[in-house]
Amino acid sequence: MARIEYQLDDVVLDSPTLIEGFPGVGLVGKIIVDHLIEQLGMEHYANVHCEGIPRVATYQPDSSELVTPVRLYVDSDRELIALQSDVPIKPNAATAFADCVTGWFKTEDVLPIYVSGLPRQPDEQAEPPALYGVGTGGGSEQLAAAGIDTPAEMGMVSGPTGALLSHALDNDTTAVGYIVESDPQFPDPDAAKAVLERGIEPIVDRDIDTSELTDKAAEIEQARKQLLKRMQQATEESSRAEPIRMYQ
Repeated sequence: MARIEYQLDDVVLDSPTLIEGFPGVGLVGKIIVDHLIEQLGMEHYANVHCEGIPRVATYQPDSSELVTPVRLYVDSDRELIALQSDVPIKPNAATAFADCVTGWFKTEDVLPIYVSGLPRQPDEQAEPPALYGVGTGGGSEQLAAAGIDTPAEMGMVSGPTGALLSHALDNDTTAVGYIVESDPQFPDPDAAKAVLERGIEPIVDRDIDTSELTDKAAEIEQARKQLLKRMQQATEESSRAEPIRMYQ
């Protein structure tokens, strides 16, 4: 049965902003939400029970209580909700999930902000990553007021984030979507930092400390180099056959 199971009874919100964090290209949305929950000390607000969510249970550090793999966290002082997901939603189940949660968004007058990574080519290591905004309802006006660039080319958002944006479009509700250039193979904290600083801060009108994401970017880059080196060594040490062309 589709429902939002509240864990806190004393939270009162007035038109809050929600940040969506499904795993995707560069894990950008998940990195953003995980960072917000830790940085702001957000509280576990609700478990999400919807069709489309894989039937698994999640356990947390220092707790014996099982929780759903998709959860809501809250910072009531900042009127901010984070949707944290430990699992991806399959494309064929994304619409059912969107139908479930967006009904709750409407009831609670939530402004949802969705995040999607745009795969960046290896030779396009832009600094900083390009960030574009799209919206439905009043979302475009909010993006314009925040000074967010419009997309440079035609594109499409798929997966659960695409289904959520499609639902907002179909029902003429307000939603904001951020599209950020991201690494298609590795977690990309640089892209997450770009969305937080240039996209989310202007909308929620709050400063967010992103210094830890800079440290994570350096760690991930070092791990990436080590991985590539190991792969190269494995290739050099492995037996292989190569064609010999007459006119090389």
